[in-house]
Amino acid sequence: MSNDHNDPTEAAAREIEEFRYVMDDIRQQVGQVIVGQNEVVEHLLVTLLVGGHCLITGMPGTAKTLLVRTLSEALGLEFNRIQFTPDLMPTDITGTDIIAEDANGQRSWNFVSGPIFTNVLLADEINRTPPKTQAALLEAMQEKSATVRGTMHRLPDPFFVLATQNPLELEGTYPLPEAQLDRFLFNIMLDYLPAADELEVVTRFTSEIPAAQPRPCTTAAQIIQFQQLVRQVPVSDSVARFAVDFVRATRPGDPLAPESVRKYVKFGASVRATLFLTLSAKARALMQGRYHVTREDMVSLAAPVLRHRVLLNYFAEADNVRMEDILQDVARSLN
Repeated sequence: MSNDHNDPTEAAAREIEEFRYVMDDIRQQVGQVIVGQNEVVEHLLVTLLVGGHCLITGMPGTAKTLLVRTLSEALGLEFNRIQFTPDLMPTDITGTDIIAEDANGQRSWNFVSGPIFTNVLLADEINRTPPKTQAALLEAMQEKSATVRGTMHRLPDPFFVLATQNPLELEGTYPLPEAQLDRFLFNIMLDYLPAADELEVVTRFTSEIPAAQPRPCTTAAQIIQFQQLVRQVPVSDSVARFAVDFVRATRPGDPLAPESVRKYVKFGASVRATLFLTLSAKARALMQGRYHVTREDMVSLAAPVLRHRVLLNYFAEADNVRMEDILQDVARSLN
């Protein structure tokens, strides 16, 4: 083995080989149920490997719930789903203390955990619930804990929130504030399937053949081990500098910002975006069989990392400029 500092040790090489085998197995199990959406599955796996959370923006009927449930089963993790509604209270998701009486007639407070105490939480239509309930979920995402009546309760590890938004119905919604959006590692756009994949869905789910049941490919402990492995992937100084420059170039006042950013962007991304972009690129590199990060890793993940962190102004809306167009300009300006 080479002495290059980018080469893994023998022990790490064995762990990487196991990592690749498990990831391939997960993809295969998910593919038995989910047709297409390969990029979305990859992004969800990256989110898990980084230890982050993901916001999924997609039309109704794009199999968001089925996708998340299937992935949870393939990962061997506990899964819960919460349908967010305007009357949902914080205790409906965190749980609450109740008074219980023992055999001797003594009364005491007992904590009854809510659906948030799981490994994979699907927060369906998160923008339909008031800010107070959103804030309870935010604490869980940020601190990996839930505080009820002044007592902090730790959540299981790993803990992974997938929140969905419907981009069509805005009436009766509570848009997530920028500070909360910033907590999500990715914002994934779940689009309609190509015609061939849609035909495959119709054929598969209208036949007499029973739906496939994915088998667990890993465990919670192994996922935590993989998260540690991802953080060990080295990043060269030049690639790390590229990540810093890319995020700085989304800020209109920065010298690196291209003309399109100065004209169409109101606020750029924070340093949290740089951290998430770098961590995500490490996970992508490992999933592609490399033990080093490239600029291409950064560019390929720029859209899901940055699209909810960069705020466009009204000129962009008037000129029909998309976030993807801006990010492509940023990438070109740094080459």
